[in-house]
Amino acid sequence: MKSNVLSRYRVMAYVTAVWLLVFTVAIIAKYGFETGDTMLISQIHGVLFIIYVIFAFDLGSKAKWPFGKLLWVLAAGCIPVASFFVEPKITREVRPLITDSDAATVEA
Repeated sequence: MKSNVLSRYRVMAYVTAVWLLVFTVAIIAKYGFETGDTMLISQIHGVLFIIYVIFAFDLGSKAKWPFGKLLWVLAAGCIPVASFFVEPKITREVRPLITDSDAATVEA
């Protein structure tokens, strides 16, 4: 597996997690304090989540994960702050599977 598969997943895991936190704060502000609008934030998070699902599925298929593990990783993108805990664990598990010449730069 190439290192860019893992890199794409890692970037999208963090970006999606941050936007999910922003969306959560916007929802609390909208319904808790009756201020703000969530339409733009929800649409951005939705697009980013679709990209996250594609990259997570790509990583899972190349790492030959069972379907249950793939669902666990995908669910982490739906729970605020879960990706911040799941991503490092997945990275530790997948790094030994990297076979291209960029493996030395990924470990650094």
